[in-house]
Amino acid sequence: MAVRPYWKGYLKLSLVTCPVQMMPATSESEKVRFHTLNRQTQNRVVSHYVDSVTGKEVKEDDEVKGYQRGEDDYIMLEDDELENVALDSTKTIDISTFTPRDSIEWIWLDTPYYLSPNDPVGQEAFSVMRDAMEAQKMVGISRLVISRRERAVMLEPRDKGIVLWTLRFGDEVRDENSYFEAVGNAKADSDMMPLVQQLIKKQTKNWSPKMVADPVQDHLLDLIETKKKALKKPGRGKSRSPSSKPGPSNVINIMDALKKSVAAETRSRK
Repeated sequence: MAVRPYWKGYLKLSLVTCPVQMMPATSESEKVRFHTLNRQTQNRVVSHYVDSVTGKEVKEDDEVKGYQRGEDDYIMLEDDELENVALDSTKTIDISTFTPRDSIEWIWLDTPYYLSPNDPVGQEAFSVMRDAMEAQKMVGISRLVISRRERAVMLEPRDKGIVLWTLRFGDEVRDENSYFEAVGNAKADSDMMPLVQQLIKKQTKNWSPKMVADPVQDHLLDLIETKKKALKKPGRGKSRSPSSKPGPSNVINIMDALKKSVAAETRSRK
């Protein structure tokens, strides 16, 4: 089944415009998800909005957004009023600025999306913008309304398409100096450096998605499969808890630990 675009609109650079569509670059649909059940009836538990004072359930038609301006004092905003607060960036990604890709640090990148042409007629304009940025190692900076908030976004050429990254707001990024200032100024031991470099060299591998696989998800799936089979065999519904393994002991002598690490790594590769 085809995935529906997350957003449709226009990509614009000066007088050049083309229709585009945006798709999430990441997905959590493969995660194992659970429902909350009533243990007695095994029926699903559902949630409802309840009035915090009367305790009565609130009908959907009576739900309204409220902005708090004081204790128990709210300004109510209807859905049509919120929709009417329209900006040009609701439907148009107008590239206003270009900047070198390596000038934007990783910490500013938030959520990635894939941007592609939404009409064969617009492919040429899309390709020109994409290839021009790629040739000059530049990324475009624009703004886009997502979930009723205008976000700064970065457009990065990638293969045949463009990756659009939402950027974090300025007050969301904390100053690293306040966290690293307690780290001492001592230089690394010159005798230890070669040992660490050996470890790095021996343990270097090309990137693979397998490096970020989630074994907990696999164990959950195994557990669920065991439970399924147990339902077909009465009296065998209990699952064994995984055996606990002792944690690693604290390392006292770093040099000895490094030597042992290098030796162990060397033996494992023979």
